Amino acid sequence: MGIAETSESLKARAETAPETLTDGFHLLIDALKVNDITTIYNVPGIPITDLGRYAQAQGMRVISFRHEQHAGYAASVAGFLTKKPGVCMTVSAPGFLNGLTAMANATTNCWPMILISGSSEREIVDLAQGDYEEMDQLAIARPFCKAAYRLNHVEDIGIAIARAIRSAVSGRPGGVYLDIPGAVLGQIMDAQEGSKSLVKVIDPAPRQSPASDAVARAIEVMKGAERPLIVLGKGAAYDQSDDLVRELVEKTGYPFLPMSMAKGLLPDVHPQCASAARSMVLRDSDVVIMVGARINWLLSHGKGKQWGEPGGKRFVQIDIDAEEMDSNVEIAAPLVGDVGSCAKALLDAMEGEAIAPPTDWLDAVHTKAEANMAKMANRLRNNNNPMDYHAALGVLKDAITERPDTILVNEGANTLDLARSIINVHKPRHRVDVGTWGVMGIGMGAAIAAAIETGKQVLAVEGDSAFGFCGMEVETICRYKLPVCVVVFNNNGIYRGDGENWGGGDDPSTTVFVPDARYDRMMEAFGGEGAWVTTPDELRQAVAAALDSGKPTLINAAIDPAAGKESGNIGNLNPQSVVAQ
Repeated sequence: MGIAETSESLKARAETAPETLTDGFHLLIDALKVNDITTIYNVPGIPITDLGRYAQAQGMRVISFRHEQHAGYAASVAGFLTKKPGVCMTVSAPGFLNGLTAMANATTNCWPMILISGSSEREIVDLAQGDYEEMDQLAIARPFCKAAYRLNHVEDIGIAIARAIRSAVSGRPGGVYLDIPGAVLGQIMDAQEGSKSLVKVIDPAPRQSPASDAVARAIEVMKGAERPLIVLGKGAAYDQSDDLVRELVEKTGYPFLPMSMAKGLLPDVHPQCASAARSMVLRDSDVVIMVGARINWLLSHGKGKQWGEPGGKRFVQIDIDAEEMDSNVEIAAPLVGDVGSCAKALLDAMEGEAIAPPTDWLDAVHTKAEANMAKMANRLRNNNNPMDYHAALGVLKDAITERPDTILVNEGANTLDLARSIINVHKPRHRVDVGTWGVMGIGMGAAIAAAIETGKQVLAVEGDSAFGFCGMEVETICRYKLPVCVVVFNNNGIYRGDGENWGGGDDPSTTVFVPDARYDRMMEAFGGEGAWVTTPDELRQAVAAALDSGKPTLINAAIDPAAGKESGNIGNLNPQSVVAQ
C-alpha cells in the first residue's frame, strides 16, 4: 500500500475507532506531550497532514512553514533557546531532504532537534519497487545526526520518542532522526495499553562534574597566567548556567571575549568585556580558558598570526565531550563536563588561591578597547546617503540598547560580520545567528522560533542575499501575527551591488541583484507593515515604530552598493584563480 493511499484510509480508521482503541497518530502526540514538548514546526503533506491536525486538536501548537528547511531551522533554534529538543515534522523524500539540511546544521551547532519524517513502507523500499516518494531515509540521515531510529510498530512509539529525546539532549546535544512509515500512524492498539507504553524521560541530560585532578590542573595553569583570557562560546549560553559563568568571570577578574551567540551572557558593556580589543587579547594572551567554545575555524583553529607566536599559549578547555580536546591545539588542562558543573568546580577550587590578572594587563586591554570604540563611534554616527553598514548598524545598536529584551537574529556577509562587533547584546540567549557552519537562510526560521518560544520582540537583521534564501517565510510571520521586525540591508547584491560581468556580456554580474528591489512590499502583500528607508534618521524612526508596535514589519534599508567587501572578513576562504584573465 503506497503512502498516498495510506493517508486517507488511515484517517478513516482513526476517526471510526472505538474509544477503547488508540492509534499511531494519537500515541505520537501523547508521547511528545508527556515529555513537555508542546510545539511542532512543520510543512503539512502526505502522510503527516492529519498528524498536525490532531496535534492542534489536542492543544499542541503547530507552526506550518512554506519550506521544510526553515521549519527545521526553527526547531533547532527552539532547542538552543529552551534546552528541549525542537521538533520538525516533514513529509517523505523531498520534504525529508529539505529538513535534513537543518538537522545537519543542528548537529554541527550542538543544538537538540528531532526531525520526524513520514516514509514509504519498508517492504517496498527494500525491494526498490517504486513507491510514492520512495527513499531509504534512515540510511541517508545517519551521517548527519547523533542518532537515527525507525518505528515499525505502534506499541514502540513511546520508547522511540523517549530515545530520541535522550539522544538529542544528552552529552553533546544534536540532531536526531525519527523515521515513521505511513502505515504505523494508522496502526491501532488498546488505548489503555497504549497509555502504558508512553515513557516520561527522567533526567535526559544529567549534569557531569569534572574530575578533581582535572580541576586542580586547571587551577595551576590559571595561577601561572600573566595575560589570561576567557573565551565564552554558545555552548555556555546553551547550558543556561548564567549566574555561575558570570561569577567565574568576575571572581577571576579576567578579560572575557564572547563568541557571537554567547554575547549577553555578561552584557557587552561589562567592564571586563574585551570584544573591542579582540585582536589584541587573542594575540597577546598567555593562558586562554575556553568555556563552551570550540577552537575551530571561527577562531582560526587556534593557529596563525591571530594567535601570536606558535606555542605561546596554554589552554584550559571546558567541554562536555572529551573528544573535543586537542582537536586543533594542545590543551594543557582539559575539563570534561557541563559548563555549569565545571564553573562551580573552578569557583570552589579558587577559594584561598591567588588568582587574579596583573593590573598592567587589564589596563592595556581596557585602553585598547576604549581607543577602538572611540575610533568606531564616528563611523556609527555618520549620516551618509546612501547609508553604509556602519551608519545603519549604529541605529540598530541604539535600538537594542533602548530595548535590551529584544532578541537579535542576524545573518548575511558584511551584515553579519559587522553586526557581530557593533550591536551590543545585554542578556543571555538574545542573539541568534548562523553559528558554526555559517549557513545562510536561517534568519526567518530563527526569528519565528525566537518569537514562538520566548514571546519576545524579535529584530532580524538580514543581508539581501541571506534574505533571499528564506524571505517567503514572512508570510508565516504574518499568518501567526508574530512580533518580528525584519531589516533587510539592501545593497543590490552579494557582498557588493556594483559588480561587473567579467565577460562583458549583457547578463548582470553573478553577484548583482535587481537594483532597489522592494522587499518591503512582500511583507505588505501578506498584511504586515513595510517601509523603504534611505537615511539613518528614516531607519531610526521605522525601527522604533516597528519594535514599539509588535507588528510584523519589514524595513528595506538602502545600503550603498559599493559599501561591502568580499565575504565579510573571510575572503581568504575563497580560492583565487592562478590563471590570468
